[in-house]
Amino acid sequence: MDTHALKKVCRSYPGVEEKLHAAPSNILVYSVGGKFFAYFKTSEPERWRFSFRADAERFLELTGIPGIKPARFMGRHHWVTVVDVRQMPADYLRELVDWSYRRALGNLSRKRQAEAWHGASAAVRERLTPVAPPKARPRSPTHPRSAHRAGGRS
Repeated sequence: MDTHALKKVCRSYPGVEEKLHAAPSNILVYSVGGKFFAYFKTSEPERWRFSFRADAERFLELTGIPGIKPARFMGRHHWVTVVDVRQMPADYLRELVDWSYRRALGNLSRKRQAEAWHGASAAVRERLTPVAPPKARPRSPTHPRSAHRAGGRS
């Protein structure tokens, strides 16, 4: 799959917005409801490198493949960058972008999801069910400090 075909795939999702961010970021962003799910770098030397979000397991799998690396500044959030999209199988790349879109959709409220899906067929809705973000880790219980340790006087 080349960059033009991949752009067409990104535009094909329900409720997608395509926006070109100029300098200093120089990226072509694809988002749904204001949540990014993919972007292309538009300036040299990284022109047309493609980045998207992956789940934690896929992130480890993908970063082990030559030509795929953690996305700059976004790697800690499980974003990866594909240096040359022509080197990846089209079906596999589409599956990865589908997941990234579904994750962005899952981060929206139900109202915003409904707005994004307005006019989408039932088959599309079934294929692109939102992926809920992972639950936050429970915080360790806080123990009230004694008056002495908190600096209070008895």
